[in-house]
Amino acid sequence: MENIANPNLFPSIGKEVKDEYDRVIGKVAYFGVSPNGQFNTIFIHHNDGRFAKYPLDHVKINEYDVTLLSPVKVRANALCNEIPLIWRKDQALKELSDKGKIPPDMYRELHESFEGVLNQLKSEAQATIEKIDEQINRCTDEIRELNYALVNLEIEHEIGKVEESTYQTAFNIIQECLRRANSEKTDLENLKNKLSNIMLGEEPKPQETVESSETVTTTTVEETSEEAPAPPSSPTLPEPPVIVYVQNPEESEG
Repeated sequence: MENIANPNLFPSIGKEVKDEYDRVIGKVAYFGVSPNGQFNTIFIHHNDGRFAKYPLDHVKINEYDVTLLSPVKVRANALCNEIPLIWRKDQALKELSDKGKIPPDMYRELHESFEGVLNQLKSEAQATIEKIDEQINRCTDEIRELNYALVNLEIEHEIGKVEESTYQTAFNIIQECLRRANSEKTDLENLKNKLSNIMLGEEPKPQETVESSETVTTTTVEETSEEAPAPPSSPTLPEPPVIVYVQNPEESEG
């Protein structure tokens, strides 16, 4: 990661911290250092006043930016690697046993060990999926409220209660928030789908490239469907999110 390339992270103290969707969430307060001098944690002062500690592998740090990764997404991605690895090891163990390269008692012992680890990981994966669902619901609620705000903005602007400069400022803020919320929801749905399929033992497929559209397309508030990009190893895509597009009023005048 970028932060390993620069062993001295203290110059990052005081920098803004953003999430993966470019939302400013706080500032770097300090770093935890192990007895052997290695940076291992980061302390973040959140904009809501909270002071929280995170493992250093939950952030990306470079000369200009500090990005806090979603702890749920970090763990989900790790499980997507760990579960197939244990399956492959257990399968390799069985093949060695079938070839007579290991004694039966050793096979049983190792197989039970792999099975125990796998069950633990699957239990953790199920709990992680439930956390992802909570995040998806949060995004859905945020998108609903943003759409409600956008409709109300259009109504007040239409009857002349909101002047043009104020309308444009509010319009841009709401559209940017919608873009971020929809992007986060899509990522979470793809990750949930990927992890669910791995738990079922399905082989992942290569990612398909889908062009994303952020172009304003209509003069009124209109619901459209946008294809969600496939995750790096997701065999089945979830339902795409609903995204609101509104044309810049300056383009529709006349």
